[in-house]
Amino acid sequence: MGKLVTEMLKGTLEGIVLAILLQRPAYGYEITAWLREQGFTDIAEGTVYALLLRIEKRGLVDVAKIPSEKGPPRKVYTLNARGREDLDEFWRTWGFLAERLEQLREGGK
Repeated sequence: MGKLVTEMLKGTLEGIVLAILLQRPAYGYEITAWLREQGFTDIAEGTVYALLLRIEKRGLVDVAKIPSEKGPPRKVYTLNARGREDLDEFWRTWGFLAERLEQLREGGK
């Protein structure tokens, strides 16, 4: 990914992760792997884990510890009602921005 994509992604990564968790509960490595499969190859696991910690502290997800075959239990994150509200707000904001950017691209029409 180029520097511009990386910078733009920083502003939207929380919404992307919330959208992933809307689909199904997941743990950090699963989320990172899915992002990489989708072409976000420069995302570090540490970035995703830090984001998960922030959204956990803000009360957007429920967390369950699931035993792991390798090492300590995994923290599995599930989007809760507050997280769905934040995701809805993210999509409203995204729609607004996308619409305005498209207008700019078309010369302000």
